[in-house]
Amino acid sequence: MNPKPSQEITVETLLALRKENDAVRLITERLRVKEMGPADHIRTKHEVKAFVESGDETTARTLVSRSTQRLSEQNSLRVSASQRSSIRTGP
Repeated sequence: MNPKPSQEITVETLLALRKENDAVRLITERLRVKEMGPADHIRTKHEVKAFVESGDETTARTLVSRSTQRLSEQNSLRVSASQRSSIRTGP
């Protein structure tokens, strides 16, 4: 069971969140930046800050696609690492 339901973030959501007081924190939470690897975490936070300052729709689209790709890559790495671990320990 996943404690947080999966919420797909959209460009419209980003544009709305940008107007909030703590926009960077809110957006990074919705993009699940903490689940990314360290370099991707930092990269994405910088991209979020740039988006909040610019408010550009194209930047929002890029941010959504890159964060989705980074999360997917991180999950793939996590799965392959756990598979390697289970193979080593074996039955």
